[in-house]
Amino acid sequence: MEDILIRGGTIVDGTGESAFKGDILVRNGKIETIADSIEPKGEERVYDATGCVVSPGFIEPHTHMDAVMWWMPSLDPLPGFGVTTSVIGNCGFTAAPVSPDPKIREEMVNIFTFFEEVPKQPFLDRLPWDWSTWPEYRHSMEKNSPASTNIAAYVGHIAIRLAVMGMDAWERVATPAEVAKMCDHLQKAIDAGALGMSSNLMDHDSKDRPVPSLVADDAEWSALIGVLADNPGSQLQVILDTFFHLKAPEQMERLGNLCRGRGVRVQLAGAGGLLRFQDDIRDKMWKITERQREEDLDFWPSFAHVPPTTALNFFSSSSFAQANEYVWHDVIQAKTEEEKLALLRDPDFRERARDSWDNKAFKQSLVCNPQSMLLLESENGTGPLGLSLKELAEQRGVHPSDALADWVLDNGINSIVNRTPHAMAHDQTVEMLKTDKTVGSISDAGAHGQMLCGGGENILLLTEFLDRKDLTLEEAVYALTGKQALHFNFVDRGVLKEGLAADIAVFNLDEIEPRDLKRVHDVPDGKGGMTWRFSRDAAPMRLTLVNGVPTFDKGAYTGECPGKFVSPEIRQSAQTEAA
Repeated sequence: MEDILIRGGTIVDGTGESAFKGDILVRNGKIETIADSIEPKGEERVYDATGCVVSPGFIEPHTHMDAVMWWMPSLDPLPGFGVTTSVIGNCGFTAAPVSPDPKIREEMVNIFTFFEEVPKQPFLDRLPWDWSTWPEYRHSMEKNSPASTNIAAYVGHIAIRLAVMGMDAWERVATPAEVAKMCDHLQKAIDAGALGMSSNLMDHDSKDRPVPSLVADDAEWSALIGVLADNPGSQLQVILDTFFHLKAPEQMERLGNLCRGRGVRVQLAGAGGLLRFQDDIRDKMWKITERQREEDLDFWPSFAHVPPTTALNFFSSSSFAQANEYVWHDVIQAKTEEEKLALLRDPDFRERARDSWDNKAFKQSLVCNPQSMLLLESENGTGPLGLSLKELAEQRGVHPSDALADWVLDNGINSIVNRTPHAMAHDQTVEMLKTDKTVGSISDAGAHGQMLCGGGENILLLTEFLDRKDLTLEEAVYALTGKQALHFNFVDRGVLKEGLAADIAVFNLDEIEPRDLKRVHDVPDGKGGMTWRFSRDAAPMRLTLVNGVPTFDKGAYTGECPGKFVSPEIRQSAQTEAA
């Protein structure tokens, strides 16, 4: 670990306060000195930051790197976008705790890989599975899985339920004895440094089963929330249903009733429904959010500042199932290309698909909005390309489902349909970014690798939002750093302050820019080869430091993995005071 003197930069310290010119001396992985001018005194490296912004490293608050980090420790493309801390274990999907029964363990992997579209076989093969409890999982991560960023993690409600109840977790409410075991798992995870518990009130699986956390009754929820309430600094993260069954407003009310008066911080993930389509649900959620802000509820809506632009494929996508279109999902689940193509030719499949498309698919879903499905990537170049599915169906005088089937048959099963971005409520997005107790920059980095690349979307706050003057530089950096650290109770990083960890990003505003998606072939396919995922070129940062170690320098990832496991240290302070 070398000492580094960063000189001549514009320091934006992550607190929201005004920028100032100054130097920063990094020694032994921490910020030793911040001053107007620091003369070199034998430091191993002097870094000229003239013309650059020097800010805290960015916090990526919602990723699914839980599996990916085991085979891609670089967490590409995060270092090139200034990310120094990644939060994993979101949406109730975690790799621990896990049942000793290998069938139950595989069930947990099935859930994670289906919803987050992470390859299943490397998840099973590349992880050592030398744990059953969450503390053992953390120990294994620290020993066996170094990463380019710091890692903070929730323990998942779904994993806890499966570990305690096995396959019954899908079917019934828990007994008091089972709830007690769940609470014990949660307490042990918190004691070992987990952020708290994540849960899921949205998803249905490939068989249209509600995920296990949706089966939990109020008694189970109340007991688990009670564990969080007994551990200051812990929090609950819940993904709300703003996309499928549209139950988010009633879920917000339920959580309010369960948490009122208990002092538990709750991150309402999926609150992007406040900012995108579905005006009726958006208005309801907005009113509930405003009311809950006025109550004694420590609720933080989390959201993306850009709409997800995703690609729909025909070999791994969950898009059809999550649109409640399970006939087309049969194509996804067919094991071979020949089986997929045979289905698309089959008259019975086509009849069932038309009926499901018209009568079962969620009306707000992509399937029911063919004008948003763009035919852009052909495996063999046949085309037509550049049309929406609606336009193609109208030209040929056929149902959109038949038009899509014919197009895939003509162009190849590896062709891809892109989704146009959802419309955003721009003014409300800016308001959320500026409002206290919100978590922005939700990206899903590490998940849905053949649909999107959330990593790198953070940079839009420093490009487009600054260019439009929606945010000041100080506001944008605060939203990516200090505000995130405040939410997660990271007291040793997230701002530039003497004595804190040297997680630092150095960048020139004239050089960084949004980067297009690109395909990289570096994902183990479980068969001895590699498949592809979407990534993007670096912003780029001039320099990214994680605990004082460069992870991005001279235009490239350095190969270093200096990330540490970070916990909400406010909990330790509270426990010390109590003692």
